[in-house]
Amino acid sequence: MPAPFKIVDCALTILSLGRSAQNLRELRDHLASVPAQSLSHHFYDSLLRPAFDDPEYRNDFALWARRQLHDALLAERLGVIDPMDYPDLEQLRQQLVDVVEDRLSEANEVPQAARGKEFHFLKSQFVILETGASATTIGELAEIIPKLSTGSIFHHVIETRRRQPGRPDDFSGWLEAWGAPSAPIRERLQAVDYHLWSLSELREQIALAFDPLGKGVEP
Repeated sequence: MPAPFKIVDCALTILSLGRSAQNLRELRDHLASVPAQSLSHHFYDSLLRPAFDDPEYRNDFALWARRQLHDALLAERLGVIDPMDYPDLEQLRQQLVDVVEDRLSEANEVPQAARGKEFHFLKSQFVILETGASATTIGELAEIIPKLSTGSIFHHVIETRRRQPGRPDDFSGWLEAWGAPSAPIRERLQAVDYHLWSLSELREQIALAFDPLGKGVEP
């Protein structure tokens, strides 16, 4: 029998870099030089912020391009960038810079935000919290999932993908040790696209993967 699945939570502390962009050229210049941790914040960590509420654009750069630069084409190009497609943040950085430079070469004028609507570069620090909760069977984990905080969902799904490229989530990793009986659950988990959901919605999708018919999961 596998070791118990230990539930971890996390909290986000946001720090300002003191750098901001008023227009697209300034955005490009900062993208080329800000710490990689800032890129991570604006792609991944935005999900953990309660104020992030846009279902279409799942990173801050695309959202700013749409809302403040009013550049729908640029927002679309930035919005389809999946950080999981890049082996590291430096390659992600290069893709961002390339997309912005392409748009600058197309524009007759440099897109600019209104005063007070600048893009502010931020970074995150995580506080990892041991909850003391654990599951020893698949059924117990299925019962726990709907009660998890969004911080736990972030840690066990989003953060895991960043820490361990190629691993879909902590739940799937633990379920593998149960062999064939867990295969249907793992297949449903791997079909969940985290890009499409907020963390609370993602929690619901994970719960459905464990118990699609609402009949409970056998221990």
